Amino acid sequence: MATTTIKAADGGSFSAYVAMPKAGKGPGVLCIQEIFGVNKPMRDIADMWAAEGYIAVAPDLFWRQEPGVDITDKTEAEWNKAFELYKGFDAEKGIEDLKATLAAMRAMPECTGKVGTVGFCLGGFLAYMMACRSDADANAGYYGVGIQDKLAEAKSISKPLMLHIAEEDKFVPPEARAKIVDGLSGNPLVTIHTYPGMDHAFARIGGQPYDRDAADAANGRTAELFNTALR
Repeated sequence: MATTTIKAADGGSFSAYVAMPKAGKGPGVLCIQEIFGVNKPMRDIADMWAAEGYIAVAPDLFWRQEPGVDITDKTEAEWNKAFELYKGFDAEKGIEDLKATLAAMRAMPECTGKVGTVGFCLGGFLAYMMACRSDADANAGYYGVGIQDKLAEAKSISKPLMLHIAEEDKFVPPEARAKIVDGLSGNPLVTIHTYPGMDHAFARIGGQPYDRDAADAANGRTAELFNTALR
């Protein structure tokens, strides 16, 4: 596949991985990274959506700290680096970078103009924030961390949002999960799926918590959302 360069709203530019569908055109899926950068699992996710007929773009959101982060979850050193990047990440600027990516995708001649977002971990939180602060046509967040602190923004949601919540998520304690479910359950635009017995990152192919059945179920539900909202 290929990469492209996207201009940031406040100056500078960042790279993004691009996976194109066989048809050469289609709606878009903006793939939002975990704390490990645009690594092989994220590129594989983009490729998966391209195989489903979408233009898939995964922007490098850590570019302000270190461009081109591409690490795994296999070593303690990589985990330490990932957490340092996460702690140093400016979410407000990250959201602006995602909005710039969304606009760039819609401007692509191959794109139909419809674009959804899908994110994991940090990206799951950012997908929720894109539902609150952008006009993306649909948004799906997997085990987002920190959503419970931004529930006041849910009143701005105007397009469908789907959240996949792991019931045994070690990074999202039970009280946080309860706040998310209680705070969003009355919103007709929000669909929440919970996964009993699943830990954080159950959909990360190759990761220790990966569970094929749960991942397939979540991905199938997201595919239904995108098929309805983006096509």
